[in-house]
Amino acid sequence: MKFITFQKQDGSIRAGWLKNNEYAVDMHEATNGVLPKTMLAFLENHAFFMEFLSTGKKLKNTDKGVYPLSEVILKAPLPNPKSFRDFYAFEEHVKTARGNRGLDMIPEWYDIPVFYFSNHLSIKGPEEEISRPKNCEWLDYELEIACVIGKEGKDIKASEAEDYIFGYCILNDWSARDIQRKEMKVGLGPAKGKDFATTIGPYILTKDELEDYRVENGYDLPMTAKVNGTLLSEGNMQDIYYSFYEMIERASDGATLCPGELIGSGTVGSGCILELGTDVHRWLEPGDEVELEIGCLGTLKNKIAIE
Repeated sequence: MKFITFQKQDGSIRAGWLKNNEYAVDMHEATNGVLPKTMLAFLENHAFFMEFLSTGKKLKNTDKGVYPLSEVILKAPLPNPKSFRDFYAFEEHVKTARGNRGLDMIPEWYDIPVFYFSNHLSIKGPEEEISRPKNCEWLDYELEIACVIGKEGKDIKASEAEDYIFGYCILNDWSARDIQRKEMKVGLGPAKGKDFATTIGPYILTKDELEDYRVENGYDLPMTAKVNGTLLSEGNMQDIYYSFYEMIERASDGATLCPGELIGSGTVGSGCILELGTDVHRWLEPGDEVELEIGCLGTLKNKIAIE
């Protein structure tokens, strides 16, 4: 299923799912209040709710709570994740980005998957405008895939981690590279360079929908990024070095993961301007449109706000 959050014409915001890729279904309205109004509340008890949906045959034939996509506004499918960890899991990106700065590959990267905590309160959705931070001249996109945690657990083994994943979505980890560069010289970060916005969407695809694309380290899903219609980035999720299962093992080591937490993969190889170089494309400017696409996960577009 493709789970979404959307705003109706009366201004209310509801969680639900896509129907035939043409309609938004309000899960609360369609089930006469059995399912909750928010995606976070759904995730917190999703095993029960998914079982209800699998046996609710009448839902397939009802028009209650069903709205044409043209009449709603898609928001971030999980507007308020409980946390957001972003990993550094694609080897090509790490090697190239460091090489562009005259740095060798750091050997310790191969020892453990590493992550930083980003701002889970600055989540944006499809078509939302992204404001370039004040004093930023080097605005960049990052083409990533994210998983959404659906089950509580601590000290989770990689071999068992799939049970804790609810689904996947596209993630754009917007980056103020000049701010990031300055603060990371201190030896801590990234922080302020990533603080202002992260976009996810357009929907969360449940993991069962990806079985036909499974490969050893994840899924065979092409990943692309365009700026103003020009293709800049091309990669594939299957090239990931650390699987999401390994990321979950690392994140849950001595810490409890909860339903509604968001975990990002880090940038796929060639998936940002920092890696491509400004001879390939300049830093993003107000008015630019960035379009990320990942096989099965849809297309995620955002424009940089005019200042």
